[in-house]
Amino acid sequence: MIEYDTIVVGSGAGMNVASKASRDGMKVAVIDRDPMGGTCLNRGCIPSKVMIHPADIIKTVQEAEKIGLYATIEGIDFDRLMKRTWKIVLEDRHAMEEGVKRDPNVDFYNQIAEFVSDYTLKVGTKTITAPKVVIASGARPSIPPIKGLGEVGFLTNRNIFDIKEPPESLLIVGGGYIAVEFAHFFSSAGTKVTVIGRNPKLVPEEEPLISELLKLRLSKYVRIYTHHEVTSASMEGDEKALIAKNLADEKHYKFKGKEILVATGRMSNSDLLKPENTGVMTDEKGWIRVDKYLMTTKPNIYAMGDATGKFQFRHTANYESEVVWANLFKNRRKIVDEHAVPHAIFTHPQIGAVGLREAEAKENHEILVGIKRYIDTAKGYAMGEEDGVAKVIVDAGSKRILGAHIIGPEAADLVQLVVDLMNAERGDFLPLTRTQVIHPALSEVVIGAFANLAPVGPHHHH
Repeated sequence: MIEYDTIVVGSGAGMNVASKASRDGMKVAVIDRDPMGGTCLNRGCIPSKVMIHPADIIKTVQEAEKIGLYATIEGIDFDRLMKRTWKIVLEDRHAMEEGVKRDPNVDFYNQIAEFVSDYTLKVGTKTITAPKVVIASGARPSIPPIKGLGEVGFLTNRNIFDIKEPPESLLIVGGGYIAVEFAHFFSSAGTKVTVIGRNPKLVPEEEPLISELLKLRLSKYVRIYTHHEVTSASMEGDEKALIAKNLADEKHYKFKGKEILVATGRMSNSDLLKPENTGVMTDEKGWIRVDKYLMTTKPNIYAMGDATGKFQFRHTANYESEVVWANLFKNRRKIVDEHAVPHAIFTHPQIGAVGLREAEAKENHEILVGIKRYIDTAKGYAMGEEDGVAKVIVDAGSKRILGAHIIGPEAADLVQLVVDLMNAERGDFLPLTRTQVIHPALSEVVIGAFANLAPVGPHHHH
């Protein structure tokens, strides 16, 4: 039995805790079945954004006609694009691996581990234990039970970054953020893309207005079928075929493409980790249960990041690593603050959002809602941005900002204006009534939404 001061399961945001513990002189074990750095670095946010930025430029060029510019992209050096993608991943991963190799306080176990008893894990042939454990074990693609899918073969976010060239045609199963980001990328790269989502809405977690606008706009480049459930897969000549049931008319339809990407959500890794063997309870889907301090059902075992299944964003996991550090190692009582968790979807158009959707806000608040279209600002007009819009939701009494939802160019940067205000002391929008906003700039879209605040009736639709 090897004894440590702390064990960290997962080398994504878990490394934030591990490096602090090591700096404090603790003996640390870090366990990961995958390359060091977690999903974000290796097969998530970072490589996908390096791929998607060129797609943004391609779409900008293709859409320049509306402002009187005629341009074409002469070609994509796909090999170079993927080399750039891997360069940042491998350099960052290598730097982390070197850091751990040089650190006498940290042992890295690059294999699957499982809990065998209280505070004790089996890793390969070794058994390790520690009085304090951090579970940052992440998530992996959830693969639906589609008949014949395994035989036909498919891509997920785990192997999509290994492709050598864009396929001629691609069927994307799923309608969430991974589906629409890759639909944007591959359609820009010249692939014929079809998205088949089970939910009646595209990106169903978003504010309905945003979801509708994305579907409208992305449909110019991608065939989108919502409310379709894929039931089986087969080969037809050199193409892959999917049969999907239209959940509205109950009929079955066939879709064909050279390649299939499955992006139907994420599942917990707890089935591999077996946390129940150390008294750590999961919910019915396998996500690890935590309280407002991120403590699990077992004292001195904390969980964070994707493993809890709540907000699966790297920036949230980084924030949660600070909470875990304070509570587990510094005896502070730091409560997780979830009132302003932002996220972006790097599709076309881009989406940035924070806080509550209108329907959620209405449950506990009298609300004001403000909407501003990009085209109604000078800069938005200059860009010919006809579909972009910002929607903000505010508590009518306290004027506290409850949520903001933006679709259009630079949405991820624009929503940050609201996120920062939500984290200010009072969290209200009144500073905006005193602030000067650069004219003409896209930030006028956000300010304009607050300027347009109005009460919302129970059946009010925009």
